Amino acid sequence: MLRQSFTKVARPAVRLSNARVAFSTSAIRMAEGDLGSTPKTGGGDAFQKRERAQEDYAIRQREKEKLLELKKKLAEQQAHLNKLSEHIDELTKSQGGEQN
Repeated sequence: MLRQSFTKVARPAVRLSNARVAFSTSAIRMAEGDLGSTPKTGGGDAFQKRERAQEDYAIRQREKEKLLELKKKLAEQQAHLNKLSEHIDELTKSQGGEQN
């Protein structure tokens, strides 16, 4: 009876190992001239060059927009700091802190 329980436990492992052998995979590879493959010499066709140029242009435009937004925020913050500084000066003069 003990032997039968061992064989029942061992059988699924044998079946799984046989099932693993049945599966085989292969890596998908692109040939050198296929669409979307990277050129070996770095040249590429006109479509790839145009697409790369468009992507670079779009990235530069986004970076330019972000830079302009940052400059605008910086100017707003500097104006706010100047306003606060003027307010502090007014408070100190009105309280007699500085005799200017």
